[in-house]
Parts: sequence; C-alpha cells; structure tokens
Amino acid sequence: MTEDRKLLQPFSTVVSVALHVLIAALSVGVLSKLFLGGWGTGDICVADTTASSSTKPTGFAPEQGASVDSVPRYCVENPSSHQRLLDQLDRLPFLLLMIAVLFLLNRLLQGAARDGIYTLQTVSRFRLLGWWVLLGSLAAEVVQANAKAALIASLAESKDFSAASWLGMWTPPYLAVLIALGLLTFARITRAGTAMREDLQGVV
Repeated sequence: MTEDRKLLQPFSTVVSVALHVLIAALSVGVLSKLFLGGWGTGDICVADTTASSSTKPTGFAPEQGASVDSVPRYCVENPSSHQRLLDQLDRLPFLLLMIAVLFLLNRLLQGAARDGIYTLQTVSRFRLLGWWVLLGSLAAEVVQANAKAALIASLAESKDFSAASWLGMWTPPYLAVLIALGLLTFARITRAGTAMREDLQGVV
C-alpha cells in the first residue's frame, strides 16, 4: 500500500495536522475558561440582519450617489443562562461540525493509506463522510438559525420567535451540500473501481 500512501500526500498530513491543532486550541480555550475564569461572563451581542433602518448612522459618510442604512445590534450586559446558552448554540455547531468532518476525513485518509484506496472500507468511509457533511451542515444551519432568532426575540421587544423568524435567519449551505454530493459521487466511483480491481485480480 506504499503507492496508495504516496498518492494521498501531502493532503493526508495537512488534514492530520489541522485536526490536532484545532483540537489542541479548543482544549486550551476550554481549560483557560475553566481555570482562569471567564466562563459564563461578559456581554452578549447579536445583530439582526433581517431588519434595517434608513436612518443614517453617525460616523459613516457615503460617497455621492450611495446610501447607508443601519442594522440593529442588540447587546445585554448581564445575560441569563438561557440567553448565554442560545449564544453558544449560535457559535458552536459549525465548530463541532468542522472537528467531526476533519476527524472523519483523517480517518478516511489514514484507512486508505493502510488498507488501500480501492477497498470496500474506503468506500464505506467515503459514504459516511459525504452523508455527515450533508446532514451535519443542514442541521448546524437550522440550530444556528433557531438559536439566533430566539436570542434576538429575547432582546428585542418588536421580535417574536416563530418559524418565519428563524427561516429569515437560515442560510442554505449550498457549498457544503455540493461538497457532500461530490463525496457521495466519489464513493460510487471508488466502489466501481474496487469492483474492477477485484475482477482483474480474479482474471490474473
């Protein structure tokens, strides 16, 4: 499997290093907040990108023929536990998704280097990664949109938490969906290549 291992470089090394660096940085951040303070303290701010005002904000001078408007940004000095949880749910999903995707990708590359590219194990890992990116990106966007809409509703008198409010915050992850579909397609291609390789070995 030496040739397969060479084919996967330097991408395999970059993914492995990125995964370990990200996990180390996350661990240091969590430990510093636990032992040095800062966990559960500080202001919380959120911008309502679905609303705007034509009132000209001070300090911003547009060029002639251009205009500038205002987007409300709500802040709270002493947030409740519920508001702080919503703030974290607005931030964490994509970080956790990134770590999970890097872990599965690293597992795929390491397994392909060890067992070979055209194997059923590699096909299975390809398929798992593709479905994880597809469903995980959609779920992360939904969680983030709901958390942001609920947080804004708790800070703004004119806002209510509803299906319309979180749908206004939701941005379809088009790029992630395309990447996921590409991974699932590569899984099928690898599966076909595996079958051809098995047939050739049988002929030999």
